[in-house]
Amino acid sequence: MIDAPRDAGVGEPQVREPDPTDLAALYDACSPAVFRLARRLCRSSQEAEDLTHDVFLRYWKQGRYEPSRGPVLAYLLLMTRSMALNRLEQKGNRWQILQRWSHMFRGGGQAGPEGFAEVDELTRRVRDAFAAIHPNQRQVLELAYYEGLSQSAIAERLQLPVGTVKSRARKGLMALRSLLIDFSFEP
Repeated sequence: MIDAPRDAGVGEPQVREPDPTDLAALYDACSPAVFRLARRLCRSSQEAEDLTHDVFLRYWKQGRYEPSRGPVLAYLLLMTRSMALNRLEQKGNRWQILQRWSHMFRGGGQAGPEGFAEVDELTRRVRDAFAAIHPNQRQVLELAYYEGLSQSAIAERLQLPVGTVKSRARKGLMALRSLLIDFSFEP
């Protein structure tokens, strides 16, 4: 929002800080800048629209903005950057998981019934091992490996300290390792 200065002098118009408690006014004032940054980072208009929506939704739900720390637009742009990087990291993690599994199905494993039996056995063992670990550890590992979330994104989603997420992930991986130690993942 731009207001002309009250005194009748020459000068630049003054930009008024939007009210951080009025979501509609805040969206009207800040969404164009948030969208531009999201589009630059995501390189897709549709993903940028989704991210812009998610930024304002998270802003509204969390209520963590402190006016003493700076302008609300700077806070929203920092949140946009962080959420965009998390999304890009998720895509990368999903791609890596897909590559590992496709290697196993194609060139890494045996073709034919023996190869399929080995994959079925692996699937069953991993499912059973996941069921055997503590639910908190399983939740963190599923978010990391199936949804591709980073530890900071998991902490944010579960509203836990990052250290707790790291600890649960480590303990969960150690438990899985002990449960699957006798199973060969190589052909």
